[in-house]
Amino acid sequence: MKITMTWVALAVAFALPGAAFAGPGTELPKDLPPYAPDKPLPVAQIEKKTLANGLEVWVVPRDGMPRVDYVLAMRNAGFAADPANSPGFASLFAGLLSEGTAKRDSKAIAEDAQALGGSVGAGASNDGVTVYADALASHAAPMLSLLAEVVRTPSFPDNEVKLAQANALQGLKAAEAQPSFKANRALLAATYGDHPYSRTQQTEASILGVTPASLREAHALRFHPDRALLVITGRIASAEAFRLAEAAFGDWRVPGAESPETPAARRSATPAYLLIQRDGSVQSTLRMGRPAIAATDVDYVPAILAGTVLGGGFSSRVNQNLREDKGYTYGASAGFSPSRMGGRVQAGADVRNEVTGASLEQFFHEFKRLANEPVPERELLDTKRYVAGGYLISNQLQGSVAATLASNWLLGLPSDFLANYVPRIREVNAAQVQAMAKKYFDPKDQSIVVVGDGKAIAEQLKPYGAFKAAE
Repeated sequence: MKITMTWVALAVAFALPGAAFAGPGTELPKDLPPYAPDKPLPVAQIEKKTLANGLEVWVVPRDGMPRVDYVLAMRNAGFAADPANSPGFASLFAGLLSEGTAKRDSKAIAEDAQALGGSVGAGASNDGVTVYADALASHAAPMLSLLAEVVRTPSFPDNEVKLAQANALQGLKAAEAQPSFKANRALLAATYGDHPYSRTQQTEASILGVTPASLREAHALRFHPDRALLVITGRIASAEAFRLAEAAFGDWRVPGAESPETPAARRSATPAYLLIQRDGSVQSTLRMGRPAIAATDVDYVPAILAGTVLGGGFSSRVNQNLREDKGYTYGASAGFSPSRMGGRVQAGADVRNEVTGASLEQFFHEFKRLANEPVPERELLDTKRYVAGGYLISNQLQGSVAATLASNWLLGLPSDFLANYVPRIREVNAAQVQAMAKKYFDPKDQSIVVVGDGKAIAEQLKPYGAFKAAE
């Protein structure tokens, strides 16, 4: 099956010198010429095929560098599949996939990949695990065979597991010294409750509890061809790509149980007000948020644009207010974070103790302003250009295109979302942005987490809720 995607004209974002980096709302010199009209970009094609074992294969032939990129996405294999007593397990699991197979140790995998002109690796997200590889086009076949070996027969050697645990423990120690880590953990719990999406951060117990046996058991449950997508991009003909995919994965069968589907996350929650004590802290780490929507929700695209206006870039409203106007912080942000079964709103900043309450006031002022006043036409247009430009930059490389297609698939989005995203962003109007702010940024619906010295800031927090001590 062939799907033709009409790439939207994004050149408008780059029609003026520096326009791609100016951000929404930036005033440009008056003597510059106007933005150029939209220009159509090359049409990309996706060829699709499903193997007999259920593995989906998408091929995106591209001219240019003599290179081929592979991304294999495995649904229901990420953090949401982790047991409640093993938060963050998927991070170690994904990292260890390429550290040994039934045929090769980690050194051989790395050296063989390098000899083919590329590399192999993996990573985890809420909704899945992605395994990726790239090679010179002349080595497309052996690299896909190596990728299949990593995906199908990881061995999780004892020495590599111990090394990964030691590194993870050191990383956790460094992370826990940061107030943002504690604030995000508390906000995830307040947002998602006991849903698996709240359990993405590792703990010392979860790291120490990982064993080669538990990793092999997880692989048997999580890696099944009928819940996987393989994206192939680069200088390769579709017929050849399908042939290679069949040779590498066609005989892959995994008997037995599969990890369960992720349940739907809640769409609303009673706000929590939490203060995490940090003795002697001279600043407060603020986080606000609430449950929101999945990426497949009809509100998703206008919500993304609303979040960008509010806090998605340097020139966004909360950053201009708290940083540039008030001088409360080095940076403030707000926006949406989607997952397959439900997303969330998050906003935050690190501010000086003496302006903790004032910073919350300004965040909520901007939330209300976006809900009560239509976004001016110029600001809305500039934000659309900013989103379009960023999207174009992030999808310039063929490996990025493969990664975006795989990521969208994990979120439940169709393949044509890659091409339709920017046209849909451009169609959003001021009334829709205002409606998104009313639905998802109402201050009374936001949980608030503050990490700081309660002795210095407690009085400032009283107008915003009855704060409880948390860890």
